[in-house]
Amino acid sequence: MTVSNGREAVEAVMKGGFAAVLMDCQMPEMDGFQATGEIRCARPGRRIPIIAMTAAAMDGDREHCLGLEMDDYITKPVRLEALSTALATWVTAAATARAG
Repeated sequence: MTVSNGREAVEAVMKGGFAAVLMDCQMPEMDGFQATGEIRCARPGRRIPIIAMTAAAMDGDREHCLGLEMDDYITKPVRLEALSTALATWVTAAATARAG
C-alpha cells in the first residue's frame, strides 16, 4: 500500500496488516519522523519494523533516524540489494518476535 502523506501512513499502520513500513522521511502534512513517533506512541509493545527511506546521506543522518525509533535506514535512490537485505532482516526478526 502507498500513501500520500505522513498522516495517511499513521492511519494505515493503525489498521494493521503490515509486516514492515518503508517510511519516506520527507512527506507533506506530517514527515516520516513525526509519523514514526505517533506510530510508536500509539502501539506500545506492538513494534512494527519501520525502515527510513531518505535522500539524506550525510554523516549522522542514519543515527538521527535510528534515534527516532526507526529500525533501519536506506538512502535514495534505493538499491535493490539494500532494500532486500533490510526487509529480510526486519520482517524475519518481527515474525520471530511474534512467534516467540
